[in-house]
Amino acid sequence: MASKTFRCRLVTPTESLLDEQVAYASIPAWDGLFGILPGRAPIVARLGLGELSLRFPEGGAAGGTRSYLVDGGFAQMAGDTLTILAERATPTETLVEASAQAELDAASKKTVGANATDRQAELERINREKRRAALAVRLARAGRGKGI
Repeated sequence: MASKTFRCRLVTPTESLLDEQVAYASIPAWDGLFGILPGRAPIVARLGLGELSLRFPEGGAAGGTRSYLVDGGFAQMAGDTLTILAERATPTETLVEASAQAELDAASKKTVGANATDRQAELERINREKRRAALAVRLARAGRGKGI
């Protein structure tokens, strides 16, 4: 009988955020969301900006779901282990709406400087910062009142 869970590891350059058995993972790849279930064929994917959602097995110690705001990196499914190497990952329950809104307001005021050497790259960086802050605001609002 096939396993109903797989190991999921979430790591950033500065810390290991998670190493637990999960039943399902929804991953924000650079070109859209995709799901991982136990027994998935091997895959390597580039991460984009979005919400990583993990569902834990019923009756387990963790139970329920947990979400992270991730921004960049890679995901690899090999055997029964999903390894997510994220450039940035923040547990959604730690997001504060007021702080996220302040980041969005600050990012919305940024413009490409007249002396920027690569105007297109600077514009893309500013737009990504805006998208990340807007997503943080949305996730903070959605998680309000859930507690940890």
